[in-house]
Amino acid sequence: MRRSSWVLFSSLPLIAAYGSLAYAGTTTPATPESGVAAPSPTTAPVGPAPQSAEANAAAEQDALAAINRDLLTAEEQVDQTKERVFRAKSTLQLLKEIVIEGSSNGGQLLILHENRLAGGFTLEAVTYLLDGQTKMTKADVSGALDENRELKVSEGTIPSGNHTLSVEFKVRPTGYGVFKYAQGYTLDVRSTYQFAVDLGRACTLRTTISEKGGAVQQLQDRAKTKFDLQCETVDGK
Repeated sequence: MRRSSWVLFSSLPLIAAYGSLAYAGTTTPATPESGVAAPSPTTAPVGPAPQSAEANAAAEQDALAAINRDLLTAEEQVDQTKERVFRAKSTLQLLKEIVIEGSSNGGQLLILHENRLAGGFTLEAVTYLLDGQTKMTKADVSGALDENRELKVSEGTIPSGNHTLSVEFKVRPTGYGVFKYAQGYTLDVRSTYQFAVDLGRACTLRTTISEKGGAVQQLQDRAKTKFDLQCETVDGK
């Protein structure tokens, strides 16, 4: 009996050591009282899918196109502004010439030549003199003067006061109608016109040569000259 008890007591340390090893290899889930949470499976964060390279390139192209449209619109607006400024400067320069120079020296005068001869006559030469000074002289027997029905003789500042315009036309019958016998003749048509230009006024003097009607009219009297003077202030009144 004593020997058995000694064997039992001598075996207790081995049993205790085995139990400790067994207890260490056993995993016990943590409880709320222990304060340690059990590990949980991890999940990847959910977010938008990355865009493809084609989508990024398309977005960049759209942005560049929008920028180009804005630049083109701005450039057109700048060009329109420049054009308006240029027109304004031209108008101011013209007003300066008419108002300042015209007010100090007199007025403005524009002389126009108008050819209204019918097919029975051709204009071979024209001469314009203003106050004895030649303003225009042209001669062409080929009939080229008939093609230009209106010509600008002169334009510029003129002293205020009275003036005289002298014109001379050389007209040749073309042998049309009852004047076939006069085909080799030329007619010299001379006329003068006296007029006045007031201070600061802009005037247009139109000289017209035309053919008189009537079958009984003499050949030398078939061509006539007409003068028409129109004047206005700078503001058009």
